[in-house]
Amino acid sequence: MRDIFFLAFLAVFGLLGLRRPFLLVAVYAYIDIVSPQRLSYFLLNSIPISAIAFAAMVGAWLLFDDKKDCRFSARQGLMLLLLAWCGYTTLTADFPVEALTKWNWVWKAIIAGVFLPLVLRTRLRIEALTVFMILCASTIIINGGMKTALSGGGYGVLNLMVDNNSGLYEGSIISCVAISLIPLILWLAKHGTIFPPDWKVKGFCYALCLACLLMPIGTEARTGLVCIVILAGMMLARSPRRFVYGPLMLVAALCAIPFLPASFTQRMETIENHEGDESASTRVAVWMWTLDYVKQHPGGGGFDNYLQNSFTYVARSTINDGGGPRIETRIVTDKGRAYHSAYFELLGEQGYFGFFLWALIHGICFIRTEGIRRAYRKRDGPDEAWIAPFAIALQQGHVIYMIGSLFVGIAYQPFIFMLLSLQIGLDTYLTRRRRAAARDDLAAALAVHRGVAA
Repeated sequence: MRDIFFLAFLAVFGLLGLRRPFLLVAVYAYIDIVSPQRLSYFLLNSIPISAIAFAAMVGAWLLFDDKKDCRFSARQGLMLLLLAWCGYTTLTADFPVEALTKWNWVWKAIIAGVFLPLVLRTRLRIEALTVFMILCASTIIINGGMKTALSGGGYGVLNLMVDNNSGLYEGSIISCVAISLIPLILWLAKHGTIFPPDWKVKGFCYALCLACLLMPIGTEARTGLVCIVILAGMMLARSPRRFVYGPLMLVAALCAIPFLPASFTQRMETIENHEGDESASTRVAVWMWTLDYVKQHPGGGGFDNYLQNSFTYVARSTINDGGGPRIETRIVTDKGRAYHSAYFELLGEQGYFGFFLWALIHGICFIRTEGIRRAYRKRDGPDEAWIAPFAIALQQGHVIYMIGSLFVGIAYQPFIFMLLSLQIGLDTYLTRRRRAAARDDLAAALAVHRGVAA
């Protein structure tokens, strides 16, 4: 029954996309964020729905969409260059079979990041993609938030609808994504037009923000706690009443501690001492191995080259027995451990050049979005009041994701390329508006000049 429902849902959306081609972008976003094939028992697992949705989205744009306002940016060019470099490292990978498996989904994520800004030609389309990203992620977040509120969750215990612990269904990843979505959710609650921000929409948005904040608690992801602190800091920095809200937030956090699961507080305490937690110690050892690897292989080793790592490290833990607490030191040997960091993932797999391209794309997006914020921060007209807050929301979500990715290998996740697409799409949309306004002003000036001359 579940398979039939998913198939019918996608079929209806696909048929609607024949009349409104942009809806096929929403279908692609839904499939790449929610991954309904993981929720299916059989039907969707046997159909390459992601590839079909991608082909339908691009095909509809080529055949039916208006392309006169399309503009190709330098960031899209850098993404294509990154894609080409990833293709090269895949051909020369240390583990060709494993690299090809990862390549099969990474190339679609990068190409989508190149393609989506071409269709984000209007405010409605930009907002529509934002809404779909939020709603798609909320299918996981609301589920996890409710289970956390009812049961408290737990590390490796909270079930997010599937047993496959990958993609957005992995605890640290969904925690990072959930917190990065909060600024966009709050923007929709104030400036949205698809769902006008009445009390029902605002109530849903605030409840969804609460669910987002519960995700790090339910998954006990230390990454999520770091993201919450960063978000609070950025929001306070922009608040005119930061000296009022800051102490209130601190008091609220202190009051919440007694209500948190004991396992959550114990796991968060390992942030202070990474040697006391084997997972954290492993990450540091993998990062050191990666630095040594790229010194000898500056071009990288291709996707999943971490499979060859091997290292020994010292792990320390506190033991409580009859003689009181004591520190136990162990020598641990491990191998084939994942990077657990987008930065080291790029560095190890794509080398210095690939890491430079990736960092440059993110850096330019951040700078351009900051430029938009400054240019429109004092504009409060009905057609422009939404722009600066949207730029801030994108910027804050981007920063949170990039800080969270310090501790999670999410460099190629489709979600971040969609977020980059929103930033590029907003930039190109505003550039077209400014050029159109300049042409109109020039035409008006010429008309006045001709009238005076006559």
